[in-house]
Amino acid sequence: MAILPGTRLGSYEIIKLLGVGGMGEVHRAQDLKLRREVALKFLPEVFARDPERLARFRREAQMLGALNHPNIGAIYNFEETGETSFLVLELVPGETLRERLAMAGPLPLKEVLTIGRQIAAALEAAHEKSIIHRDLKPANVKITPEGLIKVLDFGLAKAFAGTPSGAELHDLTTASMAGTLQGTILGTPAYMSPEQASGKTVDRRTDIWALGCMLYELLSGKQAFQGETITEILASVLRSEPDESALPAATPAQVRILLRRCLEKDSRRRLRDAADLAIQMEEAQTAPPSGPMPVPATLSAVPPVQMPKARLVVALPPPDRLAGMNLPAVAVSPDGTYIAYIASRSGKQQLYVRAIDSLEAKSVPYTEGASGPFFSPDGQWIGFFGSGKLKKVSRSGGSPLTLCDAPEPRGASWGANDNIVFARISLSPLSEVSANGGTPRILTTLKEESSHRWPEILPGGKAVLFTVATTVSNWDAAQIVVQSMETGERHVAVQGGIFGRYAPTGHIIYVRAGTLMAVPFDLNRLQTTGTPTPIVDGVMQTTEGAAQFGISNLGWLVYIPGGIQRVERTLVWVNRKGVGKPLPIPPRAYVSPRLSPDGQRLAVAIQGTNSDVWVYDLSRDTLNRLTFGGLNRWAIWTPDGKRLTFQSSIAGAANLFWMPSDGSGVVERLTTSEHLQTPHCWSPDGSLLAYTEVHPTTGRDIWLLPLEGDPRHAGAESRKPYPFLSSPSNESAPRFSPDGRWLAYMSDESGQFEIYVQAFPGPGGKWQISTEGGTEPVWNPNGKELFYRNGEKLMAVDIRTESGFGVGKPKLLFEGWYERSTVSRPNYDVAADGQRFLMVKPGEQEQPPTQINVVLNWFEELKQASPAPR
Repeated sequence: MAILPGTRLGSYEIIKLLGVGGMGEVHRAQDLKLRREVALKFLPEVFARDPERLARFRREAQMLGALNHPNIGAIYNFEETGETSFLVLELVPGETLRERLAMAGPLPLKEVLTIGRQIAAALEAAHEKSIIHRDLKPANVKITPEGLIKVLDFGLAKAFAGTPSGAELHDLTTASMAGTLQGTILGTPAYMSPEQASGKTVDRRTDIWALGCMLYELLSGKQAFQGETITEILASVLRSEPDESALPAATPAQVRILLRRCLEKDSRRRLRDAADLAIQMEEAQTAPPSGPMPVPATLSAVPPVQMPKARLVVALPPPDRLAGMNLPAVAVSPDGTYIAYIASRSGKQQLYVRAIDSLEAKSVPYTEGASGPFFSPDGQWIGFFGSGKLKKVSRSGGSPLTLCDAPEPRGASWGANDNIVFARISLSPLSEVSANGGTPRILTTLKEESSHRWPEILPGGKAVLFTVATTVSNWDAAQIVVQSMETGERHVAVQGGIFGRYAPTGHIIYVRAGTLMAVPFDLNRLQTTGTPTPIVDGVMQTTEGAAQFGISNLGWLVYIPGGIQRVERTLVWVNRKGVGKPLPIPPRAYVSPRLSPDGQRLAVAIQGTNSDVWVYDLSRDTLNRLTFGGLNRWAIWTPDGKRLTFQSSIAGAANLFWMPSDGSGVVERLTTSEHLQTPHCWSPDGSLLAYTEVHPTTGRDIWLLPLEGDPRHAGAESRKPYPFLSSPSNESAPRFSPDGRWLAYMSDESGQFEIYVQAFPGPGGKWQISTEGGTEPVWNPNGKELFYRNGEKLMAVDIRTESGFGVGKPKLLFEGWYERSTVSRPNYDVAADGQRFLMVKPGEQEQPPTQINVVLNWFEELKQASPAPR
């Protein structure tokens, strides 16, 4: 949200931004009616999109507005202006206790007790109205220049969580872990009570605990419960005791006893009332000096408590949904403090990062079209793929850095030696590149296999796990292998599994048929040492063999639920307003439909154990299989409709083949290359085939194959291909105009994919057609219009060619979730009249998920279910 100084919102005028936090932006403003300065806390945009949540927040704010106490920052009003909602708060001058501690360190006992009495008075006033703060901490307490204490954000943690009044905290934590402001463990880990940290019911005693933590910290200068990660802090809250030796030696016995009573882990033994706490602090402040008590190691002696397991949910706010599911769409940092995921918002696919102790996820700027996130070993960087490149971005933000080309990636892993192992394309061996960028080197070798993907560098960096596929449709037949980085020697670790990941418990974690499996693994000998055991059911497994889960080194499991995805798509005629009518054929795993030149037939690939080309007769409603065996897909018609050209792996590498479209003849090979090739279109006269080839250094390039020699290109021999567009950028989806004078294509030369048109065969001009990103260009058969996709939007641009080349302004035809391309080629076609589009609609099983499941302390469950040998 960008609100500039001087902006008027009702009777308020913005002066300046004060801060940004998990609960929104706070601005200083002038109340023009009452002529006073106030603070405006703007609610995140997610509230405006959720009327029910907004109504709940309004009710909570009205109740909180009833608080009227000199030690409580007041809530004046709740305003709604258009789609903007904000709280009008008392503008409290001064510094927070967090700032005071940072500047001055531990405070004198007298000052601490004075501060504590005022906080206790604020708690007493709120508790009498049945309002619990739930997030009391030094950053939420201000000291005014006059020395008055003001407690801020009273009750807002619950209000922002959007829970119905009366819902208990344990209901929240078992239902949702903070899906962007809703249903979270409310509070800050270092100040959470044990019952709060473990998701149990809370009452006013949770605020007493938090105040005890603050008093300890004000006296000692150290947090009562510490840890390098959230998991360690929560464990400390549950099983450790504050170090009493850190308190000043002169701390009176009465104060030490008071701290112990505030920090009793058993809430039944804890001080129950803020008024009693205030009285005891007053007595301690006025009591005569006494000698220090003998200092024990801890404030009390309580037996260790095992860190409990908790199952939580991160639910995306509507209308967001997880995206980029052909690659892993979710990752967790090694220390478990951050989750990265890919989501689509209004058709815009982007990388999001969520701190576990935050109430909202933040989009990462300049990551449009991102997919496949993964963390660096120190958790400070996030690697991802976008626009045909391998990139990285700082977890805290900034511009992404491009490392190398990756046109059609299938997973990556960042090693401790600061190298990244990744799969550049879907049908390829693995490569390795420096995390600082450079030229990748080939790491593995295909041995009569289709693909190496989903790598995992093992601890120590001497070996890598990865998935080997002989066919990219039957993942039950895949293997997880381990290969030495030094010798290249490899052997099978798991037969019948995908997406192997190593857990510090001594296991390989992987997925088979939508179930998370574990098998004991000896990291020294690089061998499994036991039998596989099912651990978690219903982990999403997508058609490309991506398993949607991640694990942290400290025992957090994150995964997207859904199980194995059954692909049952339908073919749909869609008019220019977006209204669809399904074809009368059964749902199948359809992809890349292409209408014949006469409009009577349809070529389409159907994915399954293998992928084959089928032909559907639109007049007779019959569907016939054309190819058998291997991987056959991406079929296109010759201009006379007599043949179909397609990609096939029946002879090894995925090259170009063709055969009669009626199935009467044999399959003939058109090209021979070690690189992945994909056909796109024939020139109108049938003399040239435009296709793409993925090259290790230049990425995806556009090539031309002359059928009987190319009279427009001197020296071109029959059946000898030559590059047409080859550059460090990725060029794809070439489509000849109906008159053959122009070639439309997509390129990421600007940093994101856009649609371009170039004179053919050249020389001549080049024009950018799209303005805010574009893929999947298709000409209107009349040659006067060009269609393309922008996320879930289908766009149209008027084209003029009578005297030169002219381009109109892109206009939206409709928006809807129809299957997009996964290989930079259109996944739809256009009827001869230019008024209908043949598109692929996903079935219910393929509806994008909207939640991520989180399991804390999962390693304990893993070790019990699958004990690893010593």
